[in-house]
Amino acid sequence: MTLTDRLRSSLDRPPLEPLLTGDDFSASALPTPAAVLVAITDRPEPGVILTVRHADLRTHAGQVAFPGGRIDAGENATAASLREAWEELGLDPAAVEPVAALDPYRTVTGFAVTPVVGVVAPDLPLAPHEPEVADWFEAPLAYLLDPANQHRHRVLFEGRMRHYYRIDWNGRNIWGATAAMLVNLSRRLQWS
Repeated sequence: MTLTDRLRSSLDRPPLEPLLTGDDFSASALPTPAAVLVAITDRPEPGVILTVRHADLRTHAGQVAFPGGRIDAGENATAASLREAWEELGLDPAAVEPVAALDPYRTVTGFAVTPVVGVVAPDLPLAPHEPEVADWFEAPLAYLLDPANQHRHRVLFEGRMRHYYRIDWNGRNIWGATAAMLVNLSRRLQWS
C-alpha cells in the first residue's frame, strides 16, 4: 500500500476523538477562508514540511507554520494551498499529490483554515521566499502525530482562559493553530 493509499484509507474513517475546532467568532464577523498544505514526504519514515515565518512580519512573526494563506476568489482550498506552497517555498504544484482537504480550524485572528494533506517526494529542492519565510524544515510525521508529544497548555488572553497545543521537536516550537491542526490530523489518521 502506498503512502497516499494509506493516508486516504485512514482519512476515510471517522475520528475516534472529537476534533479541535478552534476559536469562536462573534455573530457579526465571518471568518476569512484560508488553506494550508500539510506536505507529507513519501519516505519509509514520512515527514512533514513546515516553515518558519520571518521575525519581522506583522502577524505570527517567527512562528512555525504550514505553507498557506487566504483562499483567493475562484480557488478552492486545494488550489490555494498549492499556490501558497509555491509562493512560499517554490514547491511545484505538479510535485504534490493531493490526498484530502480536512475540517477547517478557526484561528483567533479570524481565519477558517482548511488543511490540505498532500504527498510529496523526499528531498525536493525548496527555497524559502525571503519576505515571508525565514527557513523551512521537515519533522517526522510519527513524532508529530504521537499524543505523548502534543502538550496542552492554557493562558489568560484578552480576559479569557484559552487552551492551545504545543509540540517541541529538535529545538522547534510548534504551537497554536499549526499544532492544533497536527492534533486533528493525529485524531483523523489514528496511526500508532
